[in-house]
Amino acid sequence: MKRVIIGGTHSGCGKTTIVCAVLSALKARGLTVASFKCGPDYIDPMFHKSIIGAEAYNLDSFFCDSNTLRYLLCKNGKDADISVIEGVMGYYDGVDGKGSAHSVSIAVGTPSVIVIDCKGASESIGAVMKGFLDYITPNRIEGFVFNRLPERLVPFAKELCERLGTKYFGYLPVNDFSLESRRLGLVTAAEVENLKVKTEKLGELAEKTILLDELIKTSECSVPEYVPLKVNRLFENRRPKIAVANDKAFCFIYYDNIALLRELGCEIEYFSPIEDKKLPEGCCGMILSGGYPELYAEKLSANHDMLNSVKSAIASGMPTVAECGGFMYLHDTLRMSDGTEYVMVGTIQGTAYETQRLQRFGYAAITSDKDNLICKKGQIITTHEFHYWDSTDCGSDFTAEKADGRSWRCVHADMSLYAGFPHLYFYTDTNIAKRYVAACAEFGGIYG
Repeated sequence: MKRVIIGGTHSGCGKTTIVCAVLSALKARGLTVASFKCGPDYIDPMFHKSIIGAEAYNLDSFFCDSNTLRYLLCKNGKDADISVIEGVMGYYDGVDGKGSAHSVSIAVGTPSVIVIDCKGASESIGAVMKGFLDYITPNRIEGFVFNRLPERLVPFAKELCERLGTKYFGYLPVNDFSLESRRLGLVTAAEVENLKVKTEKLGELAEKTILLDELIKTSECSVPEYVPLKVNRLFENRRPKIAVANDKAFCFIYYDNIALLRELGCEIEYFSPIEDKKLPEGCCGMILSGGYPELYAEKLSANHDMLNSVKSAIASGMPTVAECGGFMYLHDTLRMSDGTEYVMVGTIQGTAYETQRLQRFGYAAITSDKDNLICKKGQIITTHEFHYWDSTDCGSDFTAEKADGRSWRCVHADMSLYAGFPHLYFYTDTNIAKRYVAACAEFGGIYG
């Protein structure tokens, strides 16, 4: 089972650009490629999907144990000629040994290649390489790709690899096709002008400057051993329909979550809170995904029919999960940094407002203070937050705690609602999805 992790020295070193270049080049060779992202990121997999024409998935060692990671890797990569796994932040960056690309490489037995940003450096590149090779062992690092390396320094990069006993996998020169960023990460794939042209050009460049044959050779690994997770349809005769928000404003979706809901017997129908006038006919559950509602606040606010449709559905008891951007959408208003306010759904009596720094960023364990839609009282769920926005009423039905001991109250939850900033990944505990699906089925009158 061919697979390789492309990690990096730090956030912003160009690993997503390198990964997109490699995916594009492999695709152009006629290979069937599966792609994954280490960690909880939503945006990078959107770029992967736009290139390979198939869903991209996450592998997160903070959310999942090693067996689950191996199961998901094999489940989602079994039909591919090669799986390419993009790292997260710096290769070793995580929390208590979890969440890093390094921890994923060990858990799933996968060789890694590290991207180094070479702009403004020469001999110091070797110091960075040696540090990554020696910092932790075993580390599964097979070699390096050199980003933004001048062509004249290619012989020097090769010499460094030989000196340090590692492999040279090529380079990418400074180019006009690198991907843009905003403060929550990359601009989403749907927002990039001429994305197809850019990624094709990156692929053509990679074919010339990255040693793809060596990368493919290095990716040859045995199939990892795992115990399959037991996921069965909950209902024989009917399929609960779940409406999932999916448009430019609400696009942060873990497709493993969607796949799990389908395996449990659900029908998924996507809808747009920006463009559509009401929820899909016959739905008995709703997921309001995270995303960037603030960028489309005026259009969302002007779509009165959809606002009323969502509010009425929640008021009627329709089981609803609303995460981060979806949670913001449920407020009375969104307040922009210039003071402009836009009317939203009004289920949450409060205002979501913009701040100037990340709020409660990172992984947290949330403990339920009462029985609710997704879990029982006292249950602990691993979640992740990544947002600059905050709320005058974040909720108080869960208690969140970070590894460093910081804690706070969060989330509005009852037997038909989970609404808060923390994002959920269902493979943390598949019972979350099963409990939610059972509630949707009961609401739709088909339970039992």
